[in-house]
Parts: sequence; structure tokens; C-alpha cells
Amino acid sequence: MLDLLIQGATILDGTGAPRFTGDVAVKDGCITQVGKVGDPARQTVDAAGLALMPGIVDVHTHYDAQVTWDRRLSPSPALGVTTAVLGNCGFGIAPCPVPQRQTVLRNLSVVEGMDLAALENGVNWEAESFAGYLEQLRRIGPCANVAVLAQHSTIRSAVMGEEASTRAEPTPAEMAAMQSQVREAMQAGAIGFASSFSPNHAGWAGRPMPSTIAKDAELFAMLAPLKEAGRGIFVMATGPRGTTEYMEKVAAETGRPAFMVTVLTMFNDADPQKAMTYYERCAAARSRGNEVYIHTSCQPLSFDFTLAEPYLLYSHDAFDRIKAAKPEDRSAIYRDPAFRARFRDNLANPKQGILFYGDWNKIERDGKSIAVLAQQDGRDPLDYFFDLPLDQQLIGKLFQNNDAGVAPLLKHDQGVVALSDAGAHLIYFCDAGFGLHFLQHWVRETGAFTLEEGVRRLTSDPAAKYRIPGRGRIAAGAAADLLLFDSATVGVSTLRRAPDLPGGGTRMLRDPAGVHGVWVNGVQVHDGKNYLALRDRGPGRVLTDFSR
Repeated sequence: MLDLLIQGATILDGTGAPRFTGDVAVKDGCITQVGKVGDPARQTVDAAGLALMPGIVDVHTHYDAQVTWDRRLSPSPALGVTTAVLGNCGFGIAPCPVPQRQTVLRNLSVVEGMDLAALENGVNWEAESFAGYLEQLRRIGPCANVAVLAQHSTIRSAVMGEEASTRAEPTPAEMAAMQSQVREAMQAGAIGFASSFSPNHAGWAGRPMPSTIAKDAELFAMLAPLKEAGRGIFVMATGPRGTTEYMEKVAAETGRPAFMVTVLTMFNDADPQKAMTYYERCAAARSRGNEVYIHTSCQPLSFDFTLAEPYLLYSHDAFDRIKAAKPEDRSAIYRDPAFRARFRDNLANPKQGILFYGDWNKIERDGKSIAVLAQQDGRDPLDYFFDLPLDQQLIGKLFQNNDAGVAPLLKHDQGVVALSDAGAHLIYFCDAGFGLHFLQHWVRETGAFTLEEGVRRLTSDPAAKYRIPGRGRIAAGAAADLLLFDSATVGVSTLRRAPDLPGGGTRMLRDPAGVHGVWVNGVQVHDGKNYLALRDRGPGRVLTDFSR
């Protein structure tokens, strides 16, 4: 007898092939038949009038800490995600010796906008090694499949301790130990290696995240285990330092795919042609046999923030004082004319890779831009901005806010639809529903993609580029990761705040629309409204076997 039979669905198989009506049979977590199925099943779903696609593959998440207290990986499975890649930007919690735990959590709380009390109260430390962490995930049994990247900053902290953020040069012994940690992670089943050179990535007390001060020789030494293994992918929050040419050198020397993550590849009205040049340079690298791709966001890059926690401004030198200051001392710094003069100079001479370039039309208070509000008040917008109360809710609408400019980037072959940042920046936004937004906005509302192509870009395309076998397709023998939805209503809700973090913290969440069911390895985890009660564990698997 079959475990699951979904009947009469409009099937989108993830390859981009034309949709068709049929049944999907599931046994022991795998799809056994697609077409017309007459066999009995323990669970039968009448899917007439609904669409069935593979589950969404989210290659850019930060669930490393959250999964230890929340096996649901909420809200991602509710939003159609059945496979998530952890450890992005080189940040995570393994390997982590006991003396470094507080440092690692404090850094995460700043660089990824996580609630420190939630981390301190919620993280369940069971392992110090990367292999031990994967074993812990297997014991947890997450609701979605997970793959984990070996992490540059985490490894640097584990080996170099407190000096990881202040000393650029490791000793030869430390370098050998860090390289050994990457090798051990790859042997344990890491999907690859992640790092960051981003100037936006600062940690506790304004100190740089460890990988951002590393020399090139260190990075290439830590990438050597990927070349040795002949498998694995490399993901880099590049900033201006990690150019496309730099990433092509990585791909050429390792023989492995390299993925760029940077705001420089996002559409910016101030320089509308710049982002596309990155995609074209990546295409040129690929024509030379070197795979270089870009994580492409399908959603506007917007930040909910306050002057108490102005994350999006931290890459400006003027904010070094703010990052190092106690929260109660920040108002006085904002009032200091020297601080304001320094920030004006930053805006007049912007560094590459920063988030805010000084367009006050991009920062809003109560639905109106700072530029408009300052003009109405007869004031300079910068002075108006820094005179606001510390707790004033603001929103920065910075990149990817122009559909005409974003669509060509999304359609480019060198892009992979990603950048949900799920699990991070919980006080600012929730982009975990990127896939449902893509189906709603880029397929249904704008018609920029057919439904078939839209589904492919969310499923088999990222799975293939990340070398994840057996996921992202509806076919006999593939894993039964499935999303049942109404194509006429699919989408995501507006943001809502939920006080459900450990320690009483709150986070921003979105809810699914038009979703009728999500299955992971043949087990239903969400019905479109609620998570389903699972016994002691979810059906997700820790993925450790990847294609070359």
C-alpha cells in the first residue's frame, strides 16, 4: 500500500516542462509513480483544481542556532520550503568549544540581527565539533531537510579564540588547525564552505566578524579541502573585495562552483546598470569553464529598524562609535555635531558595498519618506533623522525596489533565487516566504515568468547548482518533497510580530496564502494553516551526500 496519493493535481515537475494533470504516488519518502495511479494509499488527497510542485529549495538561511530549539524551522516549512542550507556567510555555531560559546552567540546577535536573550536561553549546546552538530540535527529531526556549510568565522573563532576578530594573521599551527576543521567538516558531510568579506558584517561591540579580516592566503588554504574532495560549493558574502574576478579565481583553483552574495549585484536606482555588469562578468567566467553564480533576491531589500539598532548603517565609519557604545549612550552620540559631520562625509564619499547611500527618499517613517518629512518641517533630512526618538520605527527601502530593473537580474542564468536570510534579522523583517512571493508577484501579478519557469527557478535550479541530488523535481525516484497550492491565490501575508522566542523575545513573521499542504519526504508538515503534530521528530533529513 502507498503511504500517500495526491490525485488530480496540475503537476509542475520542477524542470520547466509544460504542466499536466495527474497523480503522484509516494512510498517510504520517495515518489514511486507520476501519472495515473490506481493503487490504494494510507493518505489520499484530492488535489483537483490545485497545483503541485516540488518543495522550495532555500539555499540562504541562518537556522543554525534556531534549529536546536525549534525543529519546525518556522516559518519556512509553512511557506513551502522543504530544503534549507544553513551556515551562510560563514556564521553558525559549530565547531564551538565551550569557552567560545558566549562570543559566538554575541556575534550572531549583532551580525544577523538575532535576539541575544533568545540565543542564550534557546540554544541547546550538545556538540563542540561540526560532525557532532550534524549528529545533533539527526537527533532533533527537523521538519525540513537541512544541509550545512562549514563556516569560516565560526572555525576562526574556535581556533583563534577572542583574537579571531582582531588578529589578521593566524600562526602556522592555527592555520593548519583551521584547514583541518574544514577538512573534517567536509568528511562529515558539509555541503561546502562559506565566508564573508562584507563591510556590513560586524559583530559584538562593533568588532569585525572574524573572516572579514582574513588574508587571501588564509581563505585559499581553507578552500583546499574542497579541491581535495572534488565536491562542495563555496559561498561568499563578497563585498567590494570579492570581485567577480576574485570569485572566478576561486572557482578555477578549486574546480568548484562559487556563489556571490552582495548588495552590489542588486538593482539600485542610483546606478541602474551596475548590477547587470556583475551577472555578465559571471557569465563570461562560466564560458571559460568556471562556475560563478549570484544569490538573487526576488523581494525588495527593506529593513525595519530603529536608531537604537540601526543595522543597515553599520558599514559607515561614523557608526563605529555607535556599535561600540551601550544602547543608553547612543542618543548623546547622535546629537554630537562631530558624529553628524563624520556621517555626512561618509555619504559624500561612499564605500562600495554599503547599504545606505544617502537617499533619504529610501527611509520612511509612518509611510512617508524622511526627505518629505524633513522638507515639511523645513529641516535638513540628516538632522531630522538623528533627532528622532531611539524607538521610532523606521523602514529602509534600499535595493531591488524597481520591478523593471530587477526582472532581468532574476531571469539571468547566472542567478539563483535566494537570500531569504530565514532565521536571521528577526526584528527587522521576514523574507522566509520568498518562494511564495515569487509565485505571487513575479509569476501571477507581473507575468515576468511562466508558472513552469517560476517553479523551476525555485526548485530544480538551486538544487542543481548546489549539487543537491534527488530534490527539486517531481519524478519517480525523487524525494517526496511537495507543495500543494492554488496558483490563483498563492502568496504571503503582511508582516506580523510574534512574541514566541525563548526568553520572551519577539520576531517578525509572515503567513502563507493559497497553500494547501507541504510534505517533506512524504510526511505532511503543514496544511496551509497550521503545523501538523509530529511525534518526537520531523521528517527532514540531514543531507550529506552531494553531486560533484
